[in-house]
Amino acid sequence: MRRFVQSFSEESLPRGVPKAIAAALAQCPDRYNIAVRKPAAVILDRGEGLAVEDFDWGLIPSWSKLPETKYTTVTARLDRAPRSRIFKRPWEQRRCVVPLNGYYKWDRSVSPPQPYFIQSQVGQVLFAAGLWDHWHREEPHVFSFAVLTAENAAIPPPLVPDGPVFVDAPKIADWIDGPWFPQRFLARMPQPALEAYPVSRRIRSREEDDYTLLDPVDPLEDAVATVGFDEIGEDEDD
Repeated sequence: MRRFVQSFSEESLPRGVPKAIAAALAQCPDRYNIAVRKPAAVILDRGEGLAVEDFDWGLIPSWSKLPETKYTTVTARLDRAPRSRIFKRPWEQRRCVVPLNGYYKWDRSVSPPQPYFIQSQVGQVLFAAGLWDHWHREEPHVFSFAVLTAENAAIPPPLVPDGPVFVDAPKIADWIDGPWFPQRFLARMPQPALEAYPVSRRIRSREEDDYTLLDPVDPLEDAVATVGFDEIGEDEDD
């Protein structure tokens, strides 16, 4: 997962989302190609109740000397995060939820690789479990986040069955407030039914950001129309 989409309306939100959070999400700007170091809306609690804020994608630990890392921190493996130097403190103290309409994932079993858009089968907003941190060694301070991932059999072939861990809407506050056994809490969370379809390789460009990125494409036609997009972008997509 290296790109995802946020474009919310109150009608697209499932039951169980607190009304104030639903209203805040509906006011968020539409973003169709969120990449590493770009802002995204997250749901969290900094001591005053649930709120929606824009954080940078790609967690920067508070102890880092610089507001960057040499590691890829857009995602964190569910089975490794509790023991990771980067993610251990956020795992224990700073949990968040990342709302998204869906995300892009590449099928690398074909040449050229083909991106797909993965979304809920019922078309509702999904809520990915995440971790956040606050880098404040100097100005400007950086609030950033990572998305927790694990194996997920709901991801349809030919895509690799690995992706975000989703939280049921009524359980958002339970995850953020901190369950007694967080790993077990997420491991037992029912995952939504998903579907996927091929989209344009234009998503490789960080500058591309409009609703047409969600249009289905014919992979062969798209390979011809997007010659050169394989070389665009500095991050590696999965």
